[in-house]
Amino acid sequence: MFLKDVLAQELDRWAIAEVKGISRDSRTAQEGDIFFCFAQDKERAEKQCQEASSRGAKFVVSQFDLPINGSIKAKDVRDLFARSCANFYGRACDDMKMVAITGTNGKTTTSHLIAEIMNRNGHKTGVIGTNGVFYGGKKFDCPLTTPDADFLHKTFREMRDDGVECVVMEVSAHAIDQKRTNGIIFDVGVLTNITQDHLDYFKTFDRYSKTKLDFFSKEHIRQGIVCGDDKLARSVAGRCDVPIKTYGITLPCDIFAIDTLCTLDGSRFVANLCDDAVLNIKTNLIGQYNVYNSLAALGVCQALGLEKKELENGLNFVMPVEGRFNVSKIDGKYVVIDFAHTPDGLEKVLKTARELTDKKVWVVFGCGGNRDSDKRPKMGKIAEDNADVVCLTDDNPRMENSQDIIGDIEAGMRKDHFVQPDREKAIRKIVGRAEEGDIVVIAGKGAEKYQEIGTQKVPYNDFDVVADIENKSRLKKLGGKDFAD
Repeated sequence: MFLKDVLAQELDRWAIAEVKGISRDSRTAQEGDIFFCFAQDKERAEKQCQEASSRGAKFVVSQFDLPINGSIKAKDVRDLFARSCANFYGRACDDMKMVAITGTNGKTTTSHLIAEIMNRNGHKTGVIGTNGVFYGGKKFDCPLTTPDADFLHKTFREMRDDGVECVVMEVSAHAIDQKRTNGIIFDVGVLTNITQDHLDYFKTFDRYSKTKLDFFSKEHIRQGIVCGDDKLARSVAGRCDVPIKTYGITLPCDIFAIDTLCTLDGSRFVANLCDDAVLNIKTNLIGQYNVYNSLAALGVCQALGLEKKELENGLNFVMPVEGRFNVSKIDGKYVVIDFAHTPDGLEKVLKTARELTDKKVWVVFGCGGNRDSDKRPKMGKIAEDNADVVCLTDDNPRMENSQDIIGDIEAGMRKDHFVQPDREKAIRKIVGRAEEGDIVVIAGKGAEKYQEIGTQKVPYNDFDVVADIENKSRLKKLGGKDFAD
């Protein structure tokens, strides 16, 4: 591809020079690449660009005039990188319907629901997000909730070539701030809610919330669907330069639910979609927050052209998302695995558990290391306010001392509780002590298949621990005999 086509710029020199690849890591740059350098320090930028050039990169882009052959100065390197990736991979995103889901909580579930509904109605749909990349029966890992632009657009091209019609992706606040999705105009953008998270990166809640709110403009989306029961999300409706629809349960909204009934078997409600369609929903998704996620998904799929019966049948048969309020029953007690790792997420999961049993609610959770430490005491208070028994444990301590993280959580607590840093031991202890009818919530990791300890990712999965407890319980009931005997 010619350089002028990659950059989408008229160039006085090198216009028809050929570019063979696009890269953002000087250590992996290859012959014929155009390398984009994000470094904001000139000395560091020059070092990285020299390395990329020595590896064969034909052009290097930075915010500086550098004494390197093929050096190009750009005012905004991240923005140009994102748009150049789109061009290099043939702007495959323009050939499919694109849906962006942003918000503190609910992104993964809402993405999953939209894709399930669309797929069930014959529209091949791909998903990019926390749990990975999914399309056409394929699944592979995703480096980030919202990957960098080179990964994204390469994936879009592969999806398009595989016949994908629609892509649903989670768009994180980090991705918006780092302009990873710049150059994509999403057909629909969803804002689920805005509560505290990632203040280790954004420093202030105002900056974090503004990042998400600013995504809702014609530069990024064609229409928006926002949670009308969330004050900050609802504020988009009065400031956005594209059409906005609201969804909710408590306040007047365009898309709303009535007659909601949530049990451990699932949820029932009547959904009204802008008075255009009234649907009777019976889903195996549990909890009121999943009613919200369902309303958002219905609104998106209606915007993408599905009719009433297609929407109803699509949602009523969806399967739960891995790591989102997944319920197992062991010896008459219920064990819930959920990804809840923010104050708002933990509170919603525990309140849902409280509504579903008249017995005790137990919770096992921790907080991630080298992340927003301000939320730790808040989550400690939320846990003891909404659960009968609390056990604090590890959840990706990373480079921090495990006991220091637990100490931060305890700063918000006043009641007696258990502490067991070893997560597997903590789960076994609490599940073992719970009684029939109790609900044990294991929060924080969901479908994650590792613990980040130091610089290592150690294989670990909450589901494996719970499955082992369940299997041993079954064997015990059989008198210790395995089915294979």
